[in-house]
Amino acid sequence: MLEFARWKYTLVALMLIASVIYAAPNLFPQDPAVQVSATRNSTVDAALQSRVSAALERSKIEVVRAEIKNGSLLVRLPNPEAQLLAADLLRKELKDSHVVALNLASNVPDWLVSIGATPMVLGLDLQGGVHFLMEVDQRATLEKRENAFADDIRALLRNNDVGYVAVNRTNTGIEVQLREAADRNRAAQLVGRDVPELQVSNGATEDLLIAKLLPAQVKAVTDSALEQNVGTLRTRINSLGVAEPIIQRQGTSRIVVQLPGVQDTALAKKILGATATLEWRAVVGEGFTSAMEAANTGRVPPDARLYYMRPDSGVGGKGQPVLLSKRVITSGDQLVDARSGFEPQDGSPMVSIKLDNAGGARMLEHTTDNVGKQMGVVFIERTPESREVNGEQVRSVKVTEEVISMATTQGVFGKNFQITGLESSAYASELALLMRAGSLAAPVDIVEERVIGPSMGQDNIDAGKDAILIGFAAVCLLMVLYYKWFGVISVVALFTNLLMLAALLSLFNATLTMPGIAGIVLTLGMAIDGNVLIIERIREELRNGNTPVASIKAGYERAWTVILDSNITKLIAALALFSFGSGPVRGFAVVLGLGVLTSMFTSVTVSRAMATLLYGGRRKVTRVSV
Repeated sequence: MLEFARWKYTLVALMLIASVIYAAPNLFPQDPAVQVSATRNSTVDAALQSRVSAALERSKIEVVRAEIKNGSLLVRLPNPEAQLLAADLLRKELKDSHVVALNLASNVPDWLVSIGATPMVLGLDLQGGVHFLMEVDQRATLEKRENAFADDIRALLRNNDVGYVAVNRTNTGIEVQLREAADRNRAAQLVGRDVPELQVSNGATEDLLIAKLLPAQVKAVTDSALEQNVGTLRTRINSLGVAEPIIQRQGTSRIVVQLPGVQDTALAKKILGATATLEWRAVVGEGFTSAMEAANTGRVPPDARLYYMRPDSGVGGKGQPVLLSKRVITSGDQLVDARSGFEPQDGSPMVSIKLDNAGGARMLEHTTDNVGKQMGVVFIERTPESREVNGEQVRSVKVTEEVISMATTQGVFGKNFQITGLESSAYASELALLMRAGSLAAPVDIVEERVIGPSMGQDNIDAGKDAILIGFAAVCLLMVLYYKWFGVISVVALFTNLLMLAALLSLFNATLTMPGIAGIVLTLGMAIDGNVLIIERIREELRNGNTPVASIKAGYERAWTVILDSNITKLIAALALFSFGSGPVRGFAVVLGLGVLTSMFTSVTVSRAMATLLYGGRRKVTRVSV
């Protein structure tokens, strides 16, 4: 008697139900949309929604629906042409008060989304995505490195009792103004010995030295900054959950970032475009009193720089001036980790900071000598901006430097400490995210941003669909004509395999590209192999004189080892492609590997369940339609 355990029927039924649920989101098309997100100084509310709706209505742009969702305003449009018109209009209407980005709005029901059922994302070659061209600010990179060398020279001269008036970075290099002309040769020897990256020459006067970065060092610094930025941007993109991103160098100072099928382009622009870091600096003078005097008179001490507190920061009023030292104690590029939380004492928002060994040593050195003195935390953010001048798009960068915290050093600390006095828990979380995503080694500006269409065209999308449908239909027709009812069983198992593969790709948020479609077509062709092996084994058993029921049972049991061996070799090939490939090749490997797993399940378990329903039980089987 042909039997199949009830728990196996239950497993097959549950797998089929789950496959239908998680593959279903792919049946809901996305709407072209424009997403409006708030900047730090603005909000998204009903008033903004009314303003946007009125602006679109005046311009006679049809709107499907406008809704506030997840803190952003999402305006759904009927077609891509209306989407582009609406985006251009809203950028002019809202200017810099909000971030306006193109988007694709999902129509998947909320109950499906709540259980993690989302559609597959199409790649740049099928659907398009976001394209960024980012340029590294090489001048800022070299300035940062030269400022570090200037600090090293000051410490070197001070430790060797060489008197100097000032050590400053200028457009011509690092100028070292000595107290005595007789010390110039000794200072040049010290710098040449301990700072070999610099080329030292005599200045215009006998007490002046000029130190410049060697040409090889300039190239090394810029190349290193570019490579570090590529790695940091990759980390930031990983936090967005983008599959198969393209991040690569272009020339000597540019980075190309392509994010296929990104849903939230506003968040992508915010994370990638904003360059945020921190600097810890000592307070100069008598706190706010000295700073107020400097702001009113314009006389700033030569070793200090005038900053202003962030408005509504909760410390010292709104926009209070602060005098901070030009010397940076430590900065965000020495950051290891940043986590938001709440102060145990008063429950106020805070960010816990962990520095690397070098940053911790510098912080320890400063706090050891300055207990009871104040220290300020400077937040530096570079935000790309664009505006229209004489009909042309002009891009610039807005640099914001604000003091977000002023505190008295209560004790000695090193690599672990907290930033307190933050305005809200939401801001603490945002600050921790930007810092944790990676402090860029050099500032980057988005010089080009666009949402691009399919690079291979709609014809390739249609060709991919036709390949799947024609391949599936041809295999089904052959199986039914040649193997009769067992061919029908194989066809149902093959359809189940396709359904399960679509469900897994959707569940894993996979990005479907043209190589991925090729992987699906190849999976369909290979998946039927297991059923052919089983059917041919059944036919062989029948030719040997076995009963129909015994032949079916032996066919499944004896074909299993062959199916397992053949699929293991396919899995090894898929793992090799995934390990050594990149981009679309890895996407093909993912589809191939998942297809192998689903085909093993459907060709053996699902088809046997149907064969048992058809020929099992207590019925007397005298003939098998095979």
